[in-house]
Amino acid sequence: MKLFIASDIHGSAYYCRLMLEAYKSSSADYLVLLGDILYHGPRNDLPRDYAPKEVIAMLNPLGGRIIAVRGNCDTEVDQMVLSFPILQERGLIADGERRIYLIHGHKELDSLADLLTEGDVLLYGHTHVPSEARGKGGCRILNPGSVSIPKENSGHAYMIYERGEFSRHTLD
Repeated sequence: MKLFIASDIHGSAYYCRLMLEAYKSSSADYLVLLGDILYHGPRNDLPRDYAPKEVIAMLNPLGGRIIAVRGNCDTEVDQMVLSFPILQERGLIADGERRIYLIHGHKELDSLADLLTEGDVLLYGHTHVPSEARGKGGCRILNPGSVSIPKENSGHAYMIYERGEFSRHTLD
């Protein structure tokens, strides 16, 4: 199984378009979105080409290939216009014996990480900064960064999961 993992689009049509071009050229089986899809949030500046309706039009045709979890900026109103579920707080993908947990990261990051064990992976977004760490039980904790509003000079980023390995890439 090959996964394309991204977070924090925040309604940027420009970066959503670039992300989808990279997704299509990656031949990934699924597009995994770790929250904050349409709205930019009151603490963030408007991302380049902020156009949530365009993002909706780009993502909805791929609805059957999208696995998403809810971010702190995602609402019931967003769900009304998207053709794939976005309101789950957590997700789980099983790849053989590997369990890949999905959250946005604004809640339960530390408590969930403490429950996971060696071989498990916890993917989260929210911080807009790519990172990799280990939980107390030995799980890997990974953040791809942000597609549209990267912080700490990290670049407009996403990850690929294939054959048990994660790799980080940028849209820049």
